[in-house]
Amino acid sequence: MQSLQQKASDWSGVKQADAFAIDETNLFEKLGLPTFICLSTNFYTRVYDDEEEWFRSIFANSRKEDAIQNQYEFFVQRMGGPPLYSQRKGHPALIGRHRPFPVTHRAAERWLHHMQEALESTTDIDTDSKVTMMNFFRHTAFFLVAGDELKNQNQGASNKSGASKPAAV
Repeated sequence: MQSLQQKASDWSGVKQADAFAIDETNLFEKLGLPTFICLSTNFYTRVYDDEEEWFRSIFANSRKEDAIQNQYEFFVQRMGGPPLYSQRKGHPALIGRHRPFPVTHRAAERWLHHMQEALESTTDIDTDSKVTMMNFFRHTAFFLVAGDELKNQNQGASNKSGASKPAAV
């Protein structure tokens, strides 16, 4: 059985080594907090203005300002900066935190489309950093898809065995 990381590499087309090249440079020191805030604001402006209703609906129960803050704090923490996200929200636990959302291949591709556009329009990010970040984002998006599929398989197996569905937290 393939691991979630292996599936993420297969589905994203990004090797694990390329995805985790993000750990070889402290992008927070290189780019600074304002750049991450700008990137996340730019990204979520695109998401909340998306012409596809099915995609916008994924974010319907989230406040844009909260989504921006969660994202830039996670990026800062993951890319070498202070643990802003963990201090405020606890461990990132990406699969668990994305559990309420339909993290499908289609949704991942749409998310990545907006992230690519946000990266391209954030002029404070150099080309090498954009490539490194996009490899990480692409691999991580499909890691979440793999986690969502595993969750759905586990729910299907427990429903078939007569076990009750776990309550939402």
